Amino acid sequence: MALYLYSSRLIICLSLHLLITNGFSSSSSRPSIHHRHHLDNHNYKDALSKSIIFFEGQRSGKLPPNQRMTWRSNSGLSDGSALNVDLVGGYYDAGDNMKFGFPMAFTTTMLSWSLIEFGGLMKSELPNAKDAVRWATDFLLKATAHPDTIYVQVGDPNMDHACWERPEDMDTPRSVFKVDKNNPGSDIAGEIAAALAAASIVFRRCDPSYSNLLLQRAITVFTFADKYRGPYSAGLAPEVCPFYCSYSGYQDELLWGAAWLHKATNKPTYLNYIKANGQILGADEFDNMFSWDNKHVGARILLSKEFLIQKVKSLEEYKEHADSFICSVLPGASSSQYTPGGLLFKMGESNMQYVTSTSFLLLTYAKYLTSARTVAYCGGSVVTPARLRSIAKKQVDYLLGDNPLKMSYMVGYGLKYPRRIHHRGSSLPSVAVHPTRIQCHDGFSMFTTQSPNPNDLVGAVVGGPDQNDQFPDERSDYGRSEPATYINAPLVGALAYLARS
Repeated sequence: MALYLYSSRLIICLSLHLLITNGFSSSSSRPSIHHRHHLDNHNYKDALSKSIIFFEGQRSGKLPPNQRMTWRSNSGLSDGSALNVDLVGGYYDAGDNMKFGFPMAFTTTMLSWSLIEFGGLMKSELPNAKDAVRWATDFLLKATAHPDTIYVQVGDPNMDHACWERPEDMDTPRSVFKVDKNNPGSDIAGEIAAALAAASIVFRRCDPSYSNLLLQRAITVFTFADKYRGPYSAGLAPEVCPFYCSYSGYQDELLWGAAWLHKATNKPTYLNYIKANGQILGADEFDNMFSWDNKHVGARILLSKEFLIQKVKSLEEYKEHADSFICSVLPGASSSQYTPGGLLFKMGESNMQYVTSTSFLLLTYAKYLTSARTVAYCGGSVVTPARLRSIAKKQVDYLLGDNPLKMSYMVGYGLKYPRRIHHRGSSLPSVAVHPTRIQCHDGFSMFTTQSPNPNDLVGAVVGGPDQNDQFPDERSDYGRSEPATYINAPLVGALAYLARS
């Protein structure tokens, strides 16, 4: 896996993008040393570059020679050996050393969707963004290599969380957990199917053979998800709960997976599936939250495009459902909550994931509405694409520093950003600086200090401030100080749009 960047097919992939786009310098230039409160002064290009390089800091496995997050080293090189399978690679989900398949798959879907909608605006960052997708899909292919079996997690979360050690030093059990026809996991299988199908679109032109491999695997995995129904957390509760329980059930992932397979194949099979099963799978249930757990809103936005642009009349209801979501998150709506400083606030822990996912959906739906030359309707009011873009922009600008604390919540962007993030690798000296192993409990001596992390996890977006716009920047405050791949993934698309708008 470490040499995948040097395969001939990926070299062709990168070359094609350099030919069809006018590249800009990928070197990161720091924003002005003076904080500017005006929206137009954010360096979205710099933020985009950093939001993508973040994924290199989350890599597990053997790192490639062109690894840019150089304080990281190889890790997890025997992952999968507990069950005699190869599960080396993929991403650590957040600030621990766990490989949770559910959020990793959602991260992959959202990175791919970011590229599908806004990849043409990424210019020289597009190859880096594709690398980020491929690092995940290479792993997901390994995890789904055996028929009717999906390896969904590597690591024992309770034992992992009891240690504060670098991924390079891991000595906790690398237990492997799976779902199969006797212990189904329609939710995680549906999400992996969505991820592989979406990624197949990303690689369709520049690497057709890899794209076809992804698509065929997506079809197989979705068939498994639909045939053997049940939530993965039913059989794996001690291992996946409360970390990534499937709280919303598996119906949303089946609809989401079918929507992506319809988009990737353009065959009537999945459109017919959606028409026949949409209501059963909760198509018309009210949801105003989009996350690694609940995909209903994402599926509605995605399927609304089929009605708006492809003129698939049978999917008209999804435009209405998409409008309903949009109306529910507008400032002033009874179902929406914003902080005094203007940040969308959904949850006390890791709230930024909802900020970035909602911002992405607003910009994407605005794109669809603009193409269809129409608007969203909230009761008797008209909501234009321009208004949706404005709301999304304000959310991203808050994240980047336009907030009461004048703090960027992206590590490495601006002068004031979180310095004590809840992240093991970032908070401990690198292997290059400190070659001696740091044992399981030894790292807690650093965990409890007020010293800044020695390694900046550049581009990492943390959970964010509380409902009063306060942020203590405490390493122990994982709800607000921990980054996660699924916070960054939709932000990549939003920043690509803002960098070129």
